[in-house]
Amino acid sequence: MWNAVLQAFAMVFEPYTIFVMIGASLFGLFVGAVPGLTATMATALLVPVTFFMPPIPAIAAMVTATAMAIFSGDIPGCLLRIPGTPASAAYTDEAYAMTRKGDAELALGAGLVFSAVGGLFGTVVLIVAAPALAEFALNFSSFEYFWLVLLGLTCAVFITSDQPLKGIVTLFLGLLVACVGLGNPAGYPRFTFGNAEMTGGIGMIPMMVGMFAVSEVLRYMVDTTPKAELVVERVGNVMRGQWELAKKYPVQILRGSALGTAVGALPGAGADIAAWMSYAMSKKFSKEPEKFGTGHVEGIVESGSANNSALAGAWIPALVFGIPGDSITAIVIGVLYMKNMNPGPTLFTTNPQNIYAVFLLFIVANIIMVPLGILCIKVAKRILQVPREILMPVILLFCIVGTFAINNTVFDVAIMLVAGIVAYVLEANRFPIAPAILGVVLGGMLEENFITSMIKSNGSLTAFFSRPIALVLAVITIVVWLAPVVMRFVRKPPAPAAA
Repeated sequence: MWNAVLQAFAMVFEPYTIFVMIGASLFGLFVGAVPGLTATMATALLVPVTFFMPPIPAIAAMVTATAMAIFSGDIPGCLLRIPGTPASAAYTDEAYAMTRKGDAELALGAGLVFSAVGGLFGTVVLIVAAPALAEFALNFSSFEYFWLVLLGLTCAVFITSDQPLKGIVTLFLGLLVACVGLGNPAGYPRFTFGNAEMTGGIGMIPMMVGMFAVSEVLRYMVDTTPKAELVVERVGNVMRGQWELAKKYPVQILRGSALGTAVGALPGAGADIAAWMSYAMSKKFSKEPEKFGTGHVEGIVESGSANNSALAGAWIPALVFGIPGDSITAIVIGVLYMKNMNPGPTLFTTNPQNIYAVFLLFIVANIIMVPLGILCIKVAKRILQVPREILMPVILLFCIVGTFAINNTVFDVAIMLVAGIVAYVLEANRFPIAPAILGVVLGGMLEENFITSMIKSNGSLTAFFSRPIALVLAVITIVVWLAPVVMRFVRKPPAPAAA
């Protein structure tokens, strides 16, 4: 074990990896601070770059860029009332109200410090929970994996959408895309329409770059809303008063970090849902709920802890089971496969040094977030004044060049552009795209485990309920399916009595 830990330290603290982390951190801070450019988009844009990197620096770029982007999304929310990332939207009004009262430094400092604290909390849970889960998962067969994947897909629909029917539609769209090509248990060409390029299936990376980056470019092109003006000319010492906040709100910090980690571990949930849930919980249990919405820092402290702890939480199912906790880890899983670091319980036994390196990367990323975050806040005014008319075409060009470089084929570029248009249309009609991404990532795993299980059981469906763990997962999955129907009947008002 200690030999693997020493190898992990050597891989993380070599000059090239540190250089990559600093570069990815600055990139993530920039992307998060520009309204409309999300942490998921930052991850998608990094994929073509990581194609040319060794495994650990590639993962380092992903981890640091997303952590920084989640935090820096607070900056435009606080100064412009425009959240930089969806994870910052939960407390944007609160932070902006503090800015109008002259407390911009306190709001930005709370977002920075407690994002780092929450990230470190989530990392500790990741370090403790992931190896234990991996040891447990070694007992899993195709029956357990089938129900686990099905549960993950189900949770993604009900968690990420306030309209589950729309989530089901996009989920089946993703599962349909996963069926394309020869990559199925029978090796039969499906939905290829005689096109040789389609036999290899729809590339997951070009599709994700299109859905998360190109769709944002399209959204900007049709956005006619006027640009907001900065409220403050400069930001002072953001660290002033943070120790007092830590002493005043320890329960809120712990509660937000724990909730964020738990929500992050749910497939399809992510940092934005964790932040909203944490802000609502903070208001519900606060001793001063009437102050929320008027510029009260308590909600920012708790939600800021939650959104970054959710990032580490999302890596738990991604590393152990290969099931992404959010759209960011869905992209990361593609990179892991590309680097021959196939996620699953065997990753912890065959290459333990790589897992320890990932743990170290999370710790280092959350520590360097504080000094780099202070620097980003200081230059926030200039970042927010970057003309979007220049930025968006550059992003589109980077997407095209990067996607082409993966396989040197124009077909991938076409997939990227089509996926971007489809994602824009879906989101414009309030269809969530996270279930579609999870459908693409998990569709093949679902089919493979189902076919394997049917072969083992000679076609008997009762075998899916014959093993104890499989039975428990099956019961949980079916309960999740039936819960909305039961709740509808329970909440249905009684019919009026006849006269």
